[in-house]
Amino acid sequence: MASSNFIDYVKINCRSGAGGAGSVHFRREKHTPKGGPDGGDGGRGGHIILRGNAQLWTLLHLKYRKHVKAGNGVAGEGGRRSGAQGEDVILDVPLGTIARNPDSGETLTEITEDGQEVILFPGGRGGLGNDHFKTPTLQAPQYAQPGEPGVEEWVVLELKLLADVGLVGFPNAGKSTLLSVLSAAKPEIADYPFTTLVPNLGVVAYRDFKSFVMADIPGIIEGASQGKGLGLRFLRHIERNSVLLFLVPAISDDIKQEYNTLLNELREFNPELMDKTRLLAITKIDLVDEATLESIKKNLPKKVPVAFISSVSQRGLDELKDIIWQNLTATPEPA
Repeated sequence: MASSNFIDYVKINCRSGAGGAGSVHFRREKHTPKGGPDGGDGGRGGHIILRGNAQLWTLLHLKYRKHVKAGNGVAGEGGRRSGAQGEDVILDVPLGTIARNPDSGETLTEITEDGQEVILFPGGRGGLGNDHFKTPTLQAPQYAQPGEPGVEEWVVLELKLLADVGLVGFPNAGKSTLLSVLSAAKPEIADYPFTTLVPNLGVVAYRDFKSFVMADIPGIIEGASQGKGLGLRFLRHIERNSVLLFLVPAISDDIKQEYNTLLNELREFNPELMDKTRLLAITKIDLVDEATLESIKKNLPKKVPVAFISSVSQRGLDELKDIIWQNLTATPEPA
């Protein structure tokens, strides 16, 4: 099933490499029997590195990788030869991945660009060889630094999808159908609640070879912000969307009330979502007559751009894309 392939949360134990020890060594050559110290430095331990990969959209490849260990640095040698560095471990992650401390919840870093590399846990520094510790009064130091230990920590990797437009609506609002019509995405579509069990992304083509990314977020229900239904698990994906497109069917008993309920769930989950641009699409207009549509238009939420659409008959879709594009490219008004 598609749901088993979408993983947006993993917890991994990471251990960066220990630094190699510095060398205690003295130069011993045929014509210089009492040569000075020449112990080399130890190599640094391997880093644990996160790298953004635009070809990934899930953390599935890390689901069963519970322990990650970088290589240790190699000890230094005589002749001022430094030890080799420990092998780094690079974890490729989708764009929109956040690394958190599982105990404090602190955000360690986030990956938003393809090829972006961030050292999550640095390897220990290699110790200095005894060559560094010679002085005029101490010409034969018998001391070198040990390498620093690596870091061992648990880390949570959490994916928040990066999309221009996030679709917000109750189950059966028509989100999956709209995404399938506007893009090449093929989400599962059926006439029962919670057809969509994982977020789906699609690229929507616009005029003059422009495009934007739309995300179908699994259906929210009333109480989702308190953990009911599927909503809590996927509400975080909405945080990264530039525009929120609310979908309410024309056959709804109370369109304004349904919109306000959705809005309240987002507010309860994260008040900052109220700062995002909001649009409203009245869906499934093919199922109502013109008189009903006129009645709906008289009782809509204020100050929200509205489009009337039918994904099945493809009515109003160009107008919807125009509204979305205008809001995606609009210059924010100064506060």
